[in-house]
Amino acid sequence: MKPFNNLKQSFFLIGLCISLLFSAQAWSEKRPQIKLQTTMGDIYLELYPDKSPIAVENFLKYVDRHFYDGLIFHRVMPRFMIQTGGFGFDFSKKETDDPIKNESANGLSNSCGSVAMARLGDDPDSGSSQFYINVNNNKHLDIGDNEGYTVFGRVIKGIRVAEAISELRRGKHSGQFSNAPNQMVQIIKATRTKGQKIYNTKCAAMR
Repeated sequence: MKPFNNLKQSFFLIGLCISLLFSAQAWSEKRPQIKLQTTMGDIYLELYPDKSPIAVENFLKYVDRHFYDGLIFHRVMPRFMIQTGGFGFDFSKKETDDPIKNESANGLSNSCGSVAMARLGDDPDSGSSQFYINVNNNKHLDIGDNEGYTVFGRVIKGIRVAEAISELRRGKHSGQFSNAPNQMVQIIKATRTKGQKIYNTKCAAMR
């Protein structure tokens, strides 16, 4: 009976491995991936609809209608974050849809490489099209004493590009855009992609 039992165990283990493989593939397919093609290189994002369904649906809506194509990173701060999604090359503001509800209580943190919704500081439910990429652990942006900022994805490839953008020199512009880089960086195209693997996502600030 032992050989038979061993054979059954082998088939069971093989079946379990196949099941886990398909489960992992199905899970990864539930997390949409986005390619941000910028004038400084490509940044790949993975989104979390299971944690931030409203923010992810909102973001994909803008991506699918090519809203982000041609927009600039209008606010960059070294070892902090880079922000985009609202302004064209001449700082002209794009019209957006209605703002969405804050989902900062989803258990996700503004950690190195995370992607989150930008919003007005005094209104947690004011996020629309603008988003930012953290290039440091910015836990002070998590829900706590204030309402926090909704994390809805992470960088899975291209964190070095995001860091390079954050390090660009500033000071040429004033007022609202005092943190805009002197050298404009555009999103050439934002599109859905798939099959990207996680690659070297550790931020310089954390190394």
